[in-house]
Amino acid sequence: MLNVVLFFLATSLVLYVILAGADFGAGIVELFSTKSNQALTKKTIYRVMGPVWEANHIWIIILIVILWVGFPDFYNVLVVYLHIPLTLVLLGITMRGVAFVFRHYDAYKDKSQILYDWLFRISSLLTPIFLGMTAGSMLSGKLVITDSYEQYTFYDLFIAPWLNGFSILVGFFFAALCAFLTSILLIGESDITNRKIYVRKSKYATLMVIGLGFLVLCFGFINDIIFITDFIKNPYTIVLIILSALLILPLLRSIKQATKVLSRTLAGLQVILILFAAMFAHFPYLIIASNTEMSLLETVAPEAVIKVLGITLIIGGLVILPGLFHLLKSFKMIKVLES
Repeated sequence: MLNVVLFFLATSLVLYVILAGADFGAGIVELFSTKSNQALTKKTIYRVMGPVWEANHIWIIILIVILWVGFPDFYNVLVVYLHIPLTLVLLGITMRGVAFVFRHYDAYKDKSQILYDWLFRISSLLTPIFLGMTAGSMLSGKLVITDSYEQYTFYDLFIAPWLNGFSILVGFFFAALCAFLTSILLIGESDITNRKIYVRKSKYATLMVIGLGFLVLCFGFINDIIFITDFIKNPYTIVLIILSALLILPLLRSIKQATKVLSRTLAGLQVILILFAAMFAHFPYLIIASNTEMSLLETVAPEAVIKVLGITLIIGGLVILPGLFHLLKSFKMIKVLES
């Protein structure tokens, strides 16, 4: 049953990065657009994502519940030592949701709409950055896991692990990945006249992801970050990265040709390959602290708990997944089903 729980954990992570990543990227694309293109992007975002945007965060809820119930010690380390960036993520999601609603459904249109626009755009950029910084801090080797808090300063325990060069680069890499996903999504949601705008943005976002990914690897290698050295040496990771590199040219070609299905498929595959390469690099030790490494599999809850959790996830999956599929299909978010 543990394998079932791990499957749902990995699936929730992948789906959250892809779906919520495209959600966050909407604000990022809008932020880095000209004034006329901002209006166009805003209109397109509401038409495409408005009916389904709230559904995207179901995956991070499932992810948190699985960690909380199935891997309590692992979850405890995250919420204690990384409570600051995680709190900033929650604030960003909340502010972004408020701005998304009020700038569209506010009955009285005035200058407050400008505030809502900027709140949506800035929170859409900062939230994935803090999410990426949280992930980076888990792997940076800066965490200090201890029971003797008096021996360390507040900065050492709760600031330094996530406010460092490596974590910041990972944060910007994830933000670029979000913009990459959204740009490609919007190619298939625009008419012929406006499609070239998102084709151009998709090319820039792809190059930005490649450049920042290279910077993350170089920075980690130069600074002897264990995760990066293991990442480079792991044969499974190397295979996944080679596959990802081989897909870049077909991806750029599909972007240039503005193909709806192929570009989205290749973009999703790129994200999946990157995520699994990162997970395989040091699995099951997914928290690398300065004084220890924490294995996800060494923090598993009792067998009875895992059994109940696994059964619950299977039942929940049978209920949720068909409904989500129908929702996406109804609002034409799944272009594969279209002729």
